[in-house]
Amino acid sequence: MTPHLSHTDHEADDPGAIGRTGESGLVVTESPGPGVDSIVCTLRAPHEPASVGKVRREVVNDLQNRDLPESLIDEAEIVASELLTNAVRHARPLSDGTIRVRWKIRGDVVEVEVTDGGGESLPRPAPRTVWLSSGRGLRIVRSIAHEWGVTEDRTGNVVWATMGGPSRRRAT
Repeated sequence: MTPHLSHTDHEADDPGAIGRTGESGLVVTESPGPGVDSIVCTLRAPHEPASVGKVRREVVNDLQNRDLPESLIDEAEIVASELLTNAVRHARPLSDGTIRVRWKIRGDVVEVEVTDGGGESLPRPAPRTVWLSSGRGLRIVRSIAHEWGVTEDRTGNVVWATMGGPSRRRAT
């Protein structure tokens, strides 16, 4: 399955958007963000476990090409991996069979968000317990991120996390 951008995404209508095929073969669209020196990158990947590694590599390669601090890139890599894994394991795909991943860069602040088709419940960190063999993903995200949250939109759930500083979400 070749991932594609839906024409309903605002990036497809943005005359400033630039599409490119990443190293993993996924199509990445880059557009100007809402603020000065702000960039938004978006891709759609198949709703399958193999997408986690491919998307993670795209995010890391993009952030490295922007000369961001290595510690920030490491944090974004872990967060992207955890959010994608949760979406593949616990949520339905979007109507086109994909998961949408967006990363926003503003200075040394990176926000990663994953949109899926929703699940039986809203994502939340699992309680602390020694016996759990899984369910630690959002606890890891919570410990790394400056802020994180879950919102619902018309397509499903959007789980987001910001590294390096506060999110613009609270200001808007």
